Amino acid sequence: MAEAENLVAEIEALEEKLALAKSAITRRFIGQERVVELVLAALLCGGHGLLIGLPGLGKTRLVETLSTVMGLKGNRVQFTPDLMPADILGSEVLDTAADGSRAFRFIPGPIFCQLLMADEINRASPRTQSALLQAMQERVVTVAGENRPLDPPFHVLATQNPIEQEGTYPLPEAQLDRFLVQIDVNYPDRETERDILLATTGVAEDEAHEVFTASELVAAQQLLRRMPVGDAVVEMILDLVRAFRPEDPSASDRVRETVAWGPGPRAAQALMLTVRARAMLEGRLAPSPEDVLNLAQPVLTHRMALSFSARARGESLPDLISSVAAGMAGKEAAA
Repeated sequence: MAEAENLVAEIEALEEKLALAKSAITRRFIGQERVVELVLAALLCGGHGLLIGLPGLGKTRLVETLSTVMGLKGNRVQFTPDLMPADILGSEVLDTAADGSRAFRFIPGPIFCQLLMADEINRASPRTQSALLQAMQERVVTVAGENRPLDPPFHVLATQNPIEQEGTYPLPEAQLDRFLVQIDVNYPDRETERDILLATTGVAEDEAHEVFTASELVAAQQLLRRMPVGDAVVEMILDLVRAFRPEDPSASDRVRETVAWGPGPRAAQALMLTVRARAMLEGRLAPSPEDVLNLAQPVLTHRMALSFSARARGESLPDLISSVAAGMAGKEAAA
């Protein structure tokens, strides 16, 4: 009983701190509460985020603000076609001492940080993109045959421009699957854009301030995994993920006709973590089935692919996910 009471107290204290962090971020990244919630959820879960949006929508500003508010050492890498893996990971150089002796010395690359912004990640070649694979999954970098661990926490927030695809290299499925969520950054509405104009074109702007430290974020990530998840939520996660696998008996005819391949177990793991994060960010002590349906699109979209015929018909994955989630919501309400 005492252990449960302590857990409740810890979660409530964390929720208060998360509210302060969210408020600090939204003062500089105005009117995009959904985006802020998803990015914070990714960090709370110890995962990575893929930000997709047109230039000028504040993605870089968001990551810089997030780095300050969450107390993380941040680095930014602009991905270009001529970027090499060593430009990200680091390399060994041959040093000559005063006595003439020589020895190799490792110079760490920008990946040795706590929050890496991979700007326009799809502009680099597959060889360079693959430099992030090991770091994103194992939190280790191998250079010259030596494993070099990355200090926790380590997160990657990558950006992509959804329109301009000339001269880009689409991310492979294995790397897309390593992103916990795909976060779509859209145009602001009129009132939000008015607030942005007034806040950013004056003499002074709101400055970001630190709310978390890196060690506090690591503690929050561990606490999140202790949050209880009810059987109804677990079953909803399994139902949702398996409903998008064309070969699964529970898949609908529309899914079989539309989806080339569906999400794997990592999607279910991502939902299991992100529903807890959403509950925390909303001040609740446990997630609900509604959280699962709310997070279906950011967790599943980049883990699926349309069939050739579905693309020819003009189908889209967000529409399909919304349709299936709405059907499940109706069943949940009827039950």
